[in-house]
Amino acid sequence: MPHYHAAIWIDHTEAKIFSLNRDSANEWSIRPHDQHVHVHHKAGKGDAGHTHDESYFHSVAAAVKDAGEILIAGPGTAKTELKHHFDRHDPQVAKKVVGVETMDHPTDGEFLKLARKFFAHSDKLRPDSPPPPRG
Repeated sequence: MPHYHAAIWIDHTEAKIFSLNRDSANEWSIRPHDQHVHVHHKAGKGDAGHTHDESYFHSVAAAVKDAGEILIAGPGTAKTELKHHFDRHDPQVAKKVVGVETMDHPTDGEFLKLARKFFAHSDKLRPDSPPPPRG
């Protein structure tokens, strides 16, 4: 992860991941392994709240594992399912999540603007390295 901050916009068909700082950003996308399987689950279906394609969420977790802080956003339930996946399977990643926001289908520029504003508000966009220990 080239930058300290990561922002994930996710729905059930794609995760857009941005590694960003105040001046630059890198982007990549991850899609579920099986595009024909809808990752959403319904209550009462006996799946105990698990998605049909856990590898999708595992891939997203692997992509952001080196970030210092993570923002998750999206229009539906995928964002909270991802957060719960992190809690269950990737607790080191889960500790880095500093926000989960509802956001429809923004352009990449709109999402980056939101993410920069979010991180600027939360920590004044630290440099790309973790902050020094507080003493």
